[in-house]
Amino acid sequence: MLTLRHLHKTYANGVHATNDISLDIPTGLFGLLGPNGAGKSSLMRTIATLQTPDSGSIHFDGVDVLQNPQALRRQLGYLPQDFGVYPKVSALELLNHFAVLKGITQRGERKEMVEGLLHQTNLWDARHRAVHSYSGGMRQRFGIAQALLGAPRLVIVDEPTAGLDPDERNRFLNLLARIGEQVVVILSTHIVEDVTDLCPRMAIIAAGRVLVAGEPQAAIDTLRDSVWRRSVSEATLADYQQRYTVLSSRLVGGKPQIKVYSTTQPGDGFARVEPDLEDVYFLKLRAAA
Repeated sequence: MLTLRHLHKTYANGVHATNDISLDIPTGLFGLLGPNGAGKSSLMRTIATLQTPDSGSIHFDGVDVLQNPQALRRQLGYLPQDFGVYPKVSALELLNHFAVLKGITQRGERKEMVEGLLHQTNLWDARHRAVHSYSGGMRQRFGIAQALLGAPRLVIVDEPTAGLDPDERNRFLNLLARIGEQVVVILSTHIVEDVTDLCPRMAIIAAGRVLVAGEPQAAIDTLRDSVWRRSVSEATLADYQQRYTVLSSRLVGGKPQIKVYSTTQPGDGFARVEPDLEDVYFLKLRAAA
């Protein structure tokens, strides 16, 4: 269990990156959902001991992380949003190098671990290729392989599916789901579907604050019978946006289709629809704006 209590972090430019964040994160996949600039990456760096909060506490399985950061680092696997690789170095060589840096010095143990991770991430057939030549999805899978060196008990992945094509995204998410059966995995993302599809628990954050936390379905149930949809014209879209709590607007067949939040029938032409996590996400963001 990872426990965060009242974490505050303000940067020198006055930005409140994390603002009184408290969360309980158990074993399994935990989705941290928020728009760009919400404070997700700052929170991930704080948990990973790459920066210290101004106040608050972090405990992992009873260990005070702020007092003993090395204890967490020994159990941590971290895939940041952007990570560099050495040019012209193969995946096998680079993963072996990272294993040495992580203190896995016994050659036999290191060989078994590296080869096992290359199989697990479906990179074995491409192990002799330079990592910089990999596709985006392959590089992300390599990133997970290096994060899993040393059998960590806490794995943090920051915006891992941004820019991946649908097939690579599915492969990567399936890999995360398997990993999350045994350890704490924090998936930081702005993609609602990633959390809906995978995470039994989640939190939505914006401007460094937790807006809602818990089970995705429980959050969705709070909007039961309160989400409505209808098609409108381009000419009337702005009027609807002013009169109603519009959750989303998208073109369907070349015509705007809006979803609104209302506890009562909002008017002629609206049909009630089942809510989803995207509706919760947009409603919470609008309320916090």
